[in-house]
Amino acid sequence: MQDSDRFRKCTLSALAAGLALTLLAFAMTPAPATAQEGADSADTLPTYVLPPSGPFSPERVEIPNMRAISAWIRSGHSDASSEAFSHWNDDGEIPARCATCHAGAGFRDFHGLDGTAPGSIDGTIPAGGVVDCATCHDPGLGAVTQITLPSGVEHPVTSAEAACVTCHQGRAAGQTITDAIADKPLDTPDAELGAITPHYAIAAASSLGSYGGLGFHYPDKSYSGRFLHAKPVDSCLSCHNPHSLEVAQDTCLTCHQTGLPADIRISRVSYDGSGDLAKGISADIEANSRLLMDTILDYASQVAGLAAVYDAHSRPYFFADANGDGLADQKEGRPVVYPNWTPRMVQAVYNYKVVTSDKAIFVHNPHYALELLHDSIEDLLTAMGRDVTQTGIQR
Repeated sequence: MQDSDRFRKCTLSALAAGLALTLLAFAMTPAPATAQEGADSADTLPTYVLPPSGPFSPERVEIPNMRAISAWIRSGHSDASSEAFSHWNDDGEIPARCATCHAGAGFRDFHGLDGTAPGSIDGTIPAGGVVDCATCHDPGLGAVTQITLPSGVEHPVTSAEAACVTCHQGRAAGQTITDAIADKPLDTPDAELGAITPHYAIAAASSLGSYGGLGFHYPDKSYSGRFLHAKPVDSCLSCHNPHSLEVAQDTCLTCHQTGLPADIRISRVSYDGSGDLAKGISADIEANSRLLMDTILDYASQVAGLAAVYDAHSRPYFFADANGDGLADQKEGRPVVYPNWTPRMVQAVYNYKVVTSDKAIFVHNPHYALELLHDSIEDLLTAMGRDVTQTGIQR
């Protein structure tokens, strides 16, 4: 039996046992003197307690915690078999640099919720953990009032969003790129350089835009800040069910004609140059992302001096293609990692990964995404003696 199946069955068995004990406790509890008295006391009972009157039909009794756990079990946060939580199973332990977000115990250690000093993890954390209940419901989480982002920005948070921002901020920022390329010539291959990526699921950082400093910002360009959306919709929990993580489509329908986020368009500008304003703005971001990747590959061949292929499913993603056949060169049965990185290419690839690593950036901060894409394309084309206006894309 897979670990995830065993975990789900054990969880459900524990819940069933708890429900049985609760029913037994009520069977031994004297009934209230009157029906009204019973109704009054039911209103003040804790979540796990059933109303002190019967007969009971357990399958019809509503227990909020049962519903929350049931929703959580369906979410990615509970999936112990996913790559996010099983990657270190063979090692048996998770490195400190990864444990904050890839195990509930690591999260509590990092924030000092387990009694250790906050701000770091000393040593490793046992593998096999997930984002468990205590990750978000630990009573000490209310003391966490700000989260330091990779850019160095200290972002204020409430207890409801502290966990979200901690683990969905990424592991790099635009400043990371600036530090890596320093004052190196922009179009000269440098053996010390390589692909720099922001990690995965970075919605908390992308939603903050220029304020959070996630993307690489080209000099003399301005960038959109935090995407505030509409006033009642300004946090993770405004749209996501905290347990199932599903998007509450009814919230979208308050203002939009569809509850499908990918179909929503919030601008009358055709950013991809297609002129189609009926499709969702996600389509513009997707089209410009493809254009940026095509431009990166053109630049690699024409300026960096060596063709490259991109494989989104295999780190470090870019591989050498010396004969230009569209396939990665092989050496001893392994693809040859792309060696001809220039500072200009590092900048553009990083921004490409920023946009594509947040699968719903079209909701979290669409205009920031489009600005990063446009400026990266423009910069690469300029190096190749071409004009971005010829592509038809808009900023």
